[in-house]
Amino acid sequence: MHPTKNTFPEKNRIQIIGLLQEHLANATDLMLNAKQAHWNVKGPSFIALHELFDKVSEDTEDYVDLLAERIVQFGGIAEGTVRAAAKRTSLSEYPLTISQGKDHVLALSHSLAQYGEQTRTAIDKADELGDKATADIFTEISRGVDKYLWFVEAHTQAQQ
Repeated sequence: MHPTKNTFPEKNRIQIIGLLQEHLANATDLMLNAKQAHWNVKGPSFIALHELFDKVSEDTEDYVDLLAERIVQFGGIAEGTVRAAAKRTSLSEYPLTISQGKDHVLALSHSLAQYGEQTRTAIDKADELGDKATADIFTEISRGVDKYLWFVEAHTQAQQ
């Protein structure tokens, strides 16, 4: 770790950095899952899904940045390469051979739901470690992920 005058207890900072590294990898994976869907979607809802998946990827990139900057604020080194993310991610593998809009909707909604659940758990972990600011970052991310899960899942839900 790099030296810092941050007065948050070092043992807690180390634990928070580990939590943030895990979520940095997962957010990077989610961002690229959305980009995979954006690049490869086909079908009657192409333009709507193409634009939605791109927006998910763009906003998730903002989450990646928030997480990485928080790691560095605590004296850590943000491990944000694709290789680091691939080693660390706990999201399910995104299917590379799908192209139909409905298949991407199902796959990306699965990634969003998984990441959302992990983020809600991270809120509690950060709070237990006494880091309200990191808990707040995770809360912000959770709200955004829940919103995009709603937007993506809406493509599979019909009025009754």
